[in-house]
Amino acid sequence: MAFLLALVFVAFTTLSAAAHELRPAVADLDISGPNAELSIDVTLEPLIAGLDLAELADTNDSPLAAQHDALRALPAAELEAAFRAIWPELSEKISLTAGDMRVALDLISVEVGPVGDVALPRDSRITLSGALPADNSAVQFSWDASFGAIALRHVGVDPETAYSGYLTGGEASIALPRSGASQQSWIRDFVDYIGIGFIHIVPRGLDHILFVLGLFFFSLKLRPLLWQVSAFTLAHTVTLALATLGWVNLPSSIVEPLIAASIVYVAVENIFARSYHNWRTAVVFGFGLLHGLGFASVLGDIGLNSTRFITGLIGFNIGVEIGQLTVIALAFVLIASWAGKKPWYRRLISTPASVGIALMGAFWFIERTLL
Repeated sequence: MAFLLALVFVAFTTLSAAAHELRPAVADLDISGPNAELSIDVTLEPLIAGLDLAELADTNDSPLAAQHDALRALPAAELEAAFRAIWPELSEKISLTAGDMRVALDLISVEVGPVGDVALPRDSRITLSGALPADNSAVQFSWDASFGAIALRHVGVDPETAYSGYLTGGEASIALPRSGASQQSWIRDFVDYIGIGFIHIVPRGLDHILFVLGLFFFSLKLRPLLWQVSAFTLAHTVTLALATLGWVNLPSSIVEPLIAASIVYVAVENIFARSYHNWRTAVVFGFGLLHGLGFASVLGDIGLNSTRFITGLIGFNIGVEIGQLTVIALAFVLIASWAGKKPWYRRLISTPASVGIALMGAFWFIERTLL
């Protein structure tokens, strides 16, 4: 009972932290004219509060969390004023260079969303502009690692050859020509999307992690686990591809609650089922279709270069699989390796853990439908 109560406590603590997860900024850069025009969709509160997003999985991990949360409650006009006040300092951490020249960026506009659920990130958009030199030199973008990850898209050129990159750790984009093709190598695209897929699972995909752990706690026998993981992988690969192509589209208001329900289902079945049946694999396959739609929303936010569709899709999917296998491997090492063959494993570990997972999933379902 003590173990179960501790698990439930950790579960709801984790749920609270999940509401403060980080998501990458998305920027569109147009350098086709005399001025560079940069539009960035970003969560402003962490930047204003001074959080180091390179070191955080969620904002609650920062000693500045209280200050950050207070900013979320500010009306839009007050948050805009706070951002404009700190802009001279922040602007030094955003770099746009043309050849050897740093392009001075002016803050053109700040659009802040209204105050909603203060437990969730608020969408904002900043627009920047800067005069480019007349020598037609190529342009590179970067921003400070403390601002977190950013997806950069080169617009104003042929979309079939336009660059899109996922930049982390303060890295710079490739040198973008002012006209013509700007595409980076397919190998770089492939590696970038592996990283995006992995990060979406570890550490940011808490709901997907819980689903995979639900599969793990059902049985430590390798064959049932492999069947379930294989079915889940195949299913989310199918819907990820279809959704990314635009052939299947369901709103997140439907997909996200159903993902939460899938977590509840596998966890509850762990508690009551005594043996593996093939229909469980079929059910897991169905839930994998839903999770694939959830993965697709990530690619939709970042953008997937149409000319590198296969490369990006395969890379992202490999990253997701590496993330899932990492979760299972850690669970084996931390739990199964020492307790898996104990007579009390199911009673003291598997069942209580499944109860905790079911409670988390139920909370998410209520939050995503009623709250």
